[in-house]
Amino acid sequence: MVYPYAKMAVVGITLRQFTQIQARLARKRTCARAPASTDAAPANHAQGKVRRVILGIDPSVRATGYGVILTEKTGPRALAYGTISLRGRDHTRADRLAHIARTLRDVVERHRPEVCVIEGLFYGPNPKTAQAIGEARGAALAIVAEAGIEIFEIAPRRVKLAIVGHGGAHKLAVAKMVQRMLNLSATPEPDAADALALALAFAQEQKGFGPSTLKRI
Repeated sequence: MVYPYAKMAVVGITLRQFTQIQARLARKRTCARAPASTDAAPANHAQGKVRRVILGIDPSVRATGYGVILTEKTGPRALAYGTISLRGRDHTRADRLAHIARTLRDVVERHRPEVCVIEGLFYGPNPKTAQAIGEARGAALAIVAEAGIEIFEIAPRRVKLAIVGHGGAHKLAVAKMVQRMLNLSATPEPDAADALALALAFAQEQKGFGPSTLKRI
């Protein structure tokens, strides 16, 4: 009688060892045929996007500042900035709010920001001032939200701390630092500088500098 494992004994392996070898070879062939997994994120996904358009808004009925920056590997640069205001005493508060909405809608359509950063809620001793700022803030938020843009807020002191290094810094100090960081030829107006500072503070936050100061709206 010829046993089934007789020829295997010639090469020095048993039937059990031969079976184990076949099983390992079968597993290797299966792995080789399996498609690559698509669940893995790109290698640079965790690092975030290098290029990003950020809109900063410093709301006020009298003068709303806005600033749009583009973040790049070489650093941030300003795309647009300015102050939204209506001169003259004949304009009603409703006129000013409508002007804010129209201007910001044009800014959003022109520059297509991916994210918006607005100054945090104002708590002051004058309720009329707080109400006016709240109205301007609401008009701005409505336009940005209408475009489907993510919105975050940062407290004013946090912005000054991020840009100047001192939470009680004066507006001129903020404007001068913004001019330096964005390599602007002239110092921007205070409200526009504050808006640019908001966008710059967000860009720094995305790089992981210091503890998180962002609050999504």
